[in-house]
Amino acid sequence: MTATTASQDEVFAFLADPATHGGQKVQRIDTHAASVFLAGERVFKIKRAVRFPFLDYSTLALRKQACEAEIAVNVPYAPQIYCRAAPITRERDGKLAIAGAGEPVEWAVEMRRFDEKRTLDHLAGQIDTTLAEALGRAVAAAHANTRPIDPQPWIAALGAYIDEHAEAFREYPDIFPASDATALIEASRSAYHRILPLLRERGRQGFIRRIHGDLHLGNIVLIDNAPVLFDAIEFSDLIASGDVLYDLAFLLMDLLERGLAPQANTVLNRYLTQTRRTEDLDALAALPLFLSLRAAIRAKVTAARMERAAAREKAAIGKSARAYFDFARWAIRPTAPKFIAVGGLSGTGKSKLARDLAPLVAPMPGAVVLRSDVERKTLLGVGETDKLPPDAYTPQTDERVYRLLAANAARVFKAGHSVIVDAVFARAGERTHLADSAKAVGASVCGLFLTASLEVRLARIGGRRHDASDADAAIARAQEGYDIGAIDWTCVDASGAPEATLSRVEAILAALD
Repeated sequence: MTATTASQDEVFAFLADPATHGGQKVQRIDTHAASVFLAGERVFKIKRAVRFPFLDYSTLALRKQACEAEIAVNVPYAPQIYCRAAPITRERDGKLAIAGAGEPVEWAVEMRRFDEKRTLDHLAGQIDTTLAEALGRAVAAAHANTRPIDPQPWIAALGAYIDEHAEAFREYPDIFPASDATALIEASRSAYHRILPLLRERGRQGFIRRIHGDLHLGNIVLIDNAPVLFDAIEFSDLIASGDVLYDLAFLLMDLLERGLAPQANTVLNRYLTQTRRTEDLDALAALPLFLSLRAAIRAKVTAARMERAAAREKAAIGKSARAYFDFARWAIRPTAPKFIAVGGLSGTGKSKLARDLAPLVAPMPGAVVLRSDVERKTLLGVGETDKLPPDAYTPQTDERVYRLLAANAARVFKAGHSVIVDAVFARAGERTHLADSAKAVGASVCGLFLTASLEVRLARIGGRRHDASDADAAIARAQEGYDIGAIDWTCVDASGAPEATLSRVEAILAALD
């Protein structure tokens, strides 16, 4: 590293002076590559005059370029935060000014200030289902605005990262035992070579793009109760490149590592529901490696902090690095997927059970949930909670929906991921077709058919709000006359609390295992 920060001291003093900001108190935050000054409603971020292997801010021209790049990269994610690349100028009287008429002596990223306590790393304990759903939508929307790039440099870099991790782990044998590190690296290399054809196909499909690159909870803030992504990577096109699922994997890993498995599963399922790309179902085959690599990067970066940490901090840093390392090992371990179907008449609690069960089904972050109500709405081109007319429920449409569910479930399982199909499955042919699709990919269906009295079902249907299901009391009563036929699935009494139903199903799955 080369540092020439002494030449920036005058600028730092100027921005740290309350008089520069109309007398408002200034807070300064320093990182290895930037100094940030928070004053009132404004923030000024100065690139420090440093050079690292992965970035170079050693000249004024490079710092200007970096500031302009940060604005260009982040405005699409957070236009309410990022304003401009602002020059710090030397005026005729020799004094410094922000965007004055004089010659620029430094450049800053000017931003609107937000409540730093509203970033999701501070609010991790408050991430509920609603916020997790919003996160999945936000990431899907952000990826919709990204552009495909030449995939080959990133695909090659992904393999190189594994070799870099091996070298980094050897530097800290007390944190990363040699035998464990060797096993992780070998598993990572094996997974990388196994999915290389998939990565190349993803590149051809346009899903390797210019991504956020640093999508963890600390870089997402709640503004007006909506998640806003910020601080995307601007200093390296390569580091800010990748498969869109590799970008998502950072967020999923961060949630999982914090013990927020249900939230991570919700984010994944909402993302897949929003994008509606069957190609992403195939790409789930790469998710174990993506999760593991994201955690391994965090492990080595955290361990590197030991070099400049005070003695009293080193134990905690080492413990954190080891936790990420163990996560990386856990994420990439082979796990047999499950093919689960949850059936039952309307109001038996199928969707609630599927949502609660999904995070508990390996591999991480839990099963993909395919719901017939959502698939039908998508198939017919309406919003998820828009009510469909009765003619949208013809036998012909039903058949299309169930065939789509079966095909997508097979794709998920074939990719090595678990799947839960949530539908009524009132007809024997629907259950048979699902079994045939599962058999074609080497799976057997674990079928669960929920039962509850009409009284219980009516009460549940009456309590629904903003749900994808169109079933009402009249439909529930009509279903009492269905000829369901012989059911070779496991019948589950779902008349009690959802927690009791989930407990019964967990016991059933454990017995099958």
